[in-house]
Amino acid sequence: MDKAFFSNSGAEANEAAIKIARLYARSKNIQSPIVLTANKGFHGRTMATLSATGQSKVQEGFSPLMSEFVHVDFDDIDAIKKYSKNKDVVAVMLEPVQGEAGVIIPQVDYLNKVKLLCEKNEWLYILDEVQAGMGRTGKLFAHQHNKITPDILCLAKGLGNGVPIGACLAKGKAAQMLTPGTHGSTFGGNPLVTGVASSVLDVFENDSILDNVTKMSQYFESEFKSKIMDLNVVKELRIKGLMIGIGLDEKIIDCSKLTQKALDDRLLINITGNSIRMLPPLIISKKEIDILIKKIIKLITI
Repeated sequence: MDKAFFSNSGAEANEAAIKIARLYARSKNIQSPIVLTANKGFHGRTMATLSATGQSKVQEGFSPLMSEFVHVDFDDIDAIKKYSKNKDVVAVMLEPVQGEAGVIIPQVDYLNKVKLLCEKNEWLYILDEVQAGMGRTGKLFAHQHNKITPDILCLAKGLGNGVPIGACLAKGKAAQMLTPGTHGSTFGGNPLVTGVASSVLDVFENDSILDNVTKMSQYFESEFKSKIMDLNVVKELRIKGLMIGIGLDEKIIDCSKLTQKALDDRLLINITGNSIRMLPPLIISKKEIDILIKKIIKLITI
């Protein structure tokens, strides 16, 4: 990437990406720009990122939303392709793996197909890796699995390892849009948080964090399939690195009660619809995964 704008959160990183898309539209004399985003996607809780989000439940009560976002089905290249003749479309904004939706992993070549479509139509390709980035999937950035580079990459969460920082990185034509005075952030890029982020990157390199994510992902998947997958209540396992989604049969188990039940057993999980969603620490060990597997079994069988 050519340039980076530092902010305080993922929503702010995504806001910067949206502002870049608008400036790009103006450079092409497009007055009513459209950004394609995905149904069930999540991009933040500011007004622009909330509008970009494809989930009505988090938008409820905040209308009128910004109108320049069109939501299409995720992992459906034809849903994007049908907008190829729409001259107002300027960008496609996606999560490589949909996190808040329950860890929805697209087909292996989906991101590549979107990239080619963006290049063909001169659209900006924006990847929101606030959740999927920073080693979460076993690569530093999730799109590296596909050997592609987006025009804009949005990061936060793991970038500061608990210290609030966001980053919007841009390349090529996208990097030319924001100029001094067009965007800013009071605390963005301050010495404390950028020093922390730099140290986080050092730890990734010095402690082989990515290797551990890959090994522990494989171990979790193996243990899950041997000890949990055959339980009637389990419908599927969705896993990429240490992004884990477990689909459950709602006819057998009341998923709405699982969060508190897990907390009572000192287990932190998230429930999305009929799925358990987990993002365990990137430094998790086999011993801790063994404990995790036992707690999941207890959670969904008792």
